[in-house]
Amino acid sequence: MIIIGGGLAGCEAAWQAVCRNVPVTLFEMKPQRFSPAHTSPFLAELVCSNSLRALALDSAVGLLKEELRRMDSLIMRAADQTRVPAGRSLAVDREAFARMVTEELEAHGLVKVVRQEVIDPDLTHALIIATGPLSSEAMVRVISRLTEPADLYFYDAISPIVYADSIDFSKAFYASRYEEGEGDYINCPMNESEYLSFYQTLINAEQVPLRDFEEQRFFEACLPIEVMAARDFQTLLFGPMKPVGLTDPRTLKRPYAVVQLRRDNREGTLFNIVGFQTKLKYKEQERIFRMIPGLEKARFARLGSMHRNTFINGPQWLTPYLNLKDKPHIFFGGQITGVEGYVESTAMGLLAGINAARFVQGREGIIPPDETALGALIRHVTFKRDNFQPMNVNFGLFPPLEGKHSRKIKRTALAQRALAALDKWKCSLIEDDCSNRPVS
Repeated sequence: MIIIGGGLAGCEAAWQAVCRNVPVTLFEMKPQRFSPAHTSPFLAELVCSNSLRALALDSAVGLLKEELRRMDSLIMRAADQTRVPAGRSLAVDREAFARMVTEELEAHGLVKVVRQEVIDPDLTHALIIATGPLSSEAMVRVISRLTEPADLYFYDAISPIVYADSIDFSKAFYASRYEEGEGDYINCPMNESEYLSFYQTLINAEQVPLRDFEEQRFFEACLPIEVMAARDFQTLLFGPMKPVGLTDPRTLKRPYAVVQLRRDNREGTLFNIVGFQTKLKYKEQERIFRMIPGLEKARFARLGSMHRNTFINGPQWLTPYLNLKDKPHIFFGGQITGVEGYVESTAMGLLAGINAARFVQGREGIIPPDETALGALIRHVTFKRDNFQPMNVNFGLFPPLEGKHSRKIKRTALAQRALAALDKWKCSLIEDDCSNRPVS
């Protein structure tokens, strides 16, 4: 079986396939060629240390991570083993995480990793396309031939990273909102006049222009900071710069606004500016972000940038097994199916890997129960409707509970129901695997 793309989805798909004794050739174009957002030669490269988000089971993404663990996910095992402090979130040492995934796959006897850009793949044999939101131009052309070229992309942005030793701690302080966790975030407080000056400068800053053929379409949950600011003076105060739950130790009062930074590596030498994804020009980023109290002398390990995200119209083209309706031997995995986020991408890679392996073995594909987070995502990417857009996992995608419940009780009940359904389903899969295993 061929898998194109060595991101989280492609790696997870490969792992699930070889765990079912199906040999895999995994194609990854790095280091021969890099996308605009990637720099490491390792497989499963993350752009942000906290990309795996909330841990708690009463959050949909926390539940999804637990489901992935129970499905023997390589990505989740690597994440748990390379975790760094981040309060209630799962953050990882990005290099250690990617190295572990790479070494696990390269050492496996049924995996062949080929470092080569795929230009014209063989579309007559079992194949998983997991080239992700930054698919190369060549792969976009291939996908366009398989589906439709229209609506194949939207835009996303990434946040700057600051060296910790360049932060002024006479102004910045460690704390988590409402004193949750051990104060894993660095907070840069602003008074009203500082925020006003920052805001006015931000909305008038020079941005990187789009090319003539590009259309500006952002993912709503990951808007550039300047796009959010342009909506209203108070948008940032209710978004990434909200001051609630924090007390400035210098004034013993709540700041008017606050910028939070989150650890980006295990050593704590790099910090990501939370929610500050941007398409500002580099010089503008340095000028404006150094207006933030505590970051006046900040040194940037990485500045923010904007990149194209590629996805297909899943409801039109995909079955619930994540293969094409008219070409069932071709599967799609990861964000390209129409999900958003690394955890969701991993989930779609896991299901594509399992189903492609079963296809190769001449067995029927599997669909996770509707009550699970995995099932909720499958329904999202395959339920036909107008104006399909990528989405993170959320409890709004789950079948509702009967009766009325408080928000906390409802989320806990949804999680309990999901895990019970997943465990029952997984047991049936194990029995099916055993009944189809050849007798030695």
